[in-house]
Amino acid sequence: MQAGCSVGVVVPAYNEERQIGRVLETMPQFVDHIIVVDDRSSDATLERCREWQDRLGRRLTVIEQPKNLGVGAAITSGYRRAVDIGLDVVAVMAGDGQMDPNDLTLIIDPVISGKADYSKGNRLFTGEAWRNTPHVRYLGNAFLSMLTKIASGYWHVADSQSGFTAISRTALQALDLDRVYPSYGYPNDLLIQLNVRSFRVADVPVHPRYGIGERSSMNVLKVIPTVSFLLWRGFISRLLAKYVIKDFHPLVFFYFFGIGFLIVGTILGLVYSALRLLTGAAIPTATIVLVAMLIIGGLQFLLFAMWFDMEYNKTLK
Repeated sequence: MQAGCSVGVVVPAYNEERQIGRVLETMPQFVDHIIVVDDRSSDATLERCREWQDRLGRRLTVIEQPKNLGVGAAITSGYRRAVDIGLDVVAVMAGDGQMDPNDLTLIIDPVISGKADYSKGNRLFTGEAWRNTPHVRYLGNAFLSMLTKIASGYWHVADSQSGFTAISRTALQALDLDRVYPSYGYPNDLLIQLNVRSFRVADVPVHPRYGIGERSSMNVLKVIPTVSFLLWRGFISRLLAKYVIKDFHPLVFFYFFGIGFLIVGTILGLVYSALRLLTGAAIPTATIVLVAMLIIGGLQFLLFAMWFDMEYNKTLK
């Protein structure tokens, strides 16, 4: 219990037999309920959790997924159980021990105080992540974070892939958990759903722990294309739901013309450049001017659309 609110923590775990005990042992005492969701681990993770269940009693619930469904599906299973229990605030801490339990208070405070409906840890503000994370993975995270800003409308959220979060019961009950992406794109998809429903999101600096034996099975080169497509689809659905169906806003036209002009201008430029290289024929001046106008105009439309989106969502932080 914290400030009169019951607090739960969902711990998704997959093959974390070496770390899960430490995560449970260091869980702060103000956490009323811990929900570990084993995503059909092939090691002894589930057995370690059962052992801790004997020690922690009713404070610990262990859920075994029917098959390996992904981290997003594991978290949503934990969320459903948290709703059934009636917890006021539900945090998420991974089973690999990388999230510092001392930061849990920082994560839940904006939600408990009513300043936000959802809070998200930011691992990037100290610079530790650049020094301790493989640079390819760090740059991939930065790229997805940039795309997530555009797709979700939460322009202030710096670390989209961080899984250290907290959510209010009100926000949790409003979400369609059956439609949340089940794998690594889960945090990005959830932000889009939250924005459509106009929930406030807090960006909270946290201190990740590295070199403690944690392992990651994420393939950056595989995840980036998958999540990028997910973000594109979510971006379109957010524009339609928020700015057409719920409340019309002209930024939809700015995005439409911006993307359209940019695509047509780029394709036209590439086609005429290829013809120039293959045939040696000169590109007409009028065509060069048209391509330049389409690209420049498209970029201007996109910048105005983003500015409108920022202004519309500036109260959601």
